[in-house]
Amino acid sequence: MSTPSNGDHDLDIAKVNQRAQDIENKLPKLKQVFEQAKIMLSMVKDYWAGTYREIPYWAISAVSLALLYVLNPADVVPDVLIGVGYLDDATVVAFCLKLVQRELERYEEWQAAQAKAPKVVDL
Repeated sequence: MSTPSNGDHDLDIAKVNQRAQDIENKLPKLKQVFEQAKIMLSMVKDYWAGTYREIPYWAISAVSLALLYVLNPADVVPDVLIGVGYLDDATVVAFCLKLVQRELERYEEWQAAQAKAPKVVDL
């Protein structure tokens, strides 16, 4: 197995430079995926705590599996590969987001309602 020459790296760098605008356009989408992943994690925590159970079991299972995939250091593209190591993680999370989008919306509505609800204090 040979290592790439500087010329190969220069071509990659040039390609990135040429496609800089396309890359910049995608960055907010990646950020959005990771923000949604935080909501997915919050939903799993609330489900486990028993405070939120208004989700089909298949959906909470899909979310859990996607998040476990992110945690796995030995996934398809190892996370130690700088620059590309998290692309497969983002892809898995994005796929799961599409699958459970409506359930996430319901969860966010529930969260908003919880934030507005008066707190009950036990005496």
